[in-house]
Amino acid sequence: MNKAPRARIAPIAGGAAPEGGRRLGELAYRRILEGLFDRRISAGSFISQSDLMHLLDLPIQPLRDALRVLETEGILKIHARSGIEFLKADLELARSTYQFRSIIERSAARVYAETASSAEIATLIAAHLALLEQVQAEGATGGVSDEMEALEQRFHGSMITALRNPMIETTARRLKTYVSVIRLDVTSTAPRVIRTLREHLDVLEACAARDPAAAEAALAFHFQAALQRILGMV
Repeated sequence: MNKAPRARIAPIAGGAAPEGGRRLGELAYRRILEGLFDRRISAGSFISQSDLMHLLDLPIQPLRDALRVLETEGILKIHARSGIEFLKADLELARSTYQFRSIIERSAARVYAETASSAEIATLIAAHLALLEQVQAEGATGGVSDEMEALEQRFHGSMITALRNPMIETTARRLKTYVSVIRLDVTSTAPRVIRTLREHLDVLEACAARDPAAAEAALAFHFQAALQRILGMV
């Protein structure tokens, strides 16, 4: 069975902490998410602050700082008496996450179709075609999951960056963390990867044709289909 790709973790949100404390807070933030994504911490589980500190080899203050940030991001809930409760993906989380992503990125796709350089679009198309050819020939073997994860980051990141809006970029990073939680138990199969790549290509080809309406429609379809795949409907 192919494992879900390891999520790429965005830096911790900013703050006024001293530089050394901020670095330790970022380390704690990353280790907590890595622990969740590599399943040392089970989604939906309760774990004490002390056990988490020893499991991830973290000092107490950076751990507390990171836990507070992750609580504001909705990844966990801190209970005074029973410990740390980690988010467990459910139907509502999946639906809300993909709906929100669609709202943001449909506008982003339109802007990208109008403003992205032809060279950038062509490079993304070439990368998608290369991976598509590899998966069609070899299946979802080896490092395909990680390659697909990286390509998805490039694809969606390019759309979001086109909006030139730091608030949206911050929100998009949070939504990406939710997606990683939702995908924890999703198997990366060749048909799933092929469908995703083709949907991306539909968006990119509309962008190459400088057709914002078609790019938006293709992006909306991609998110609808992606949610159906997550829910096991296709």
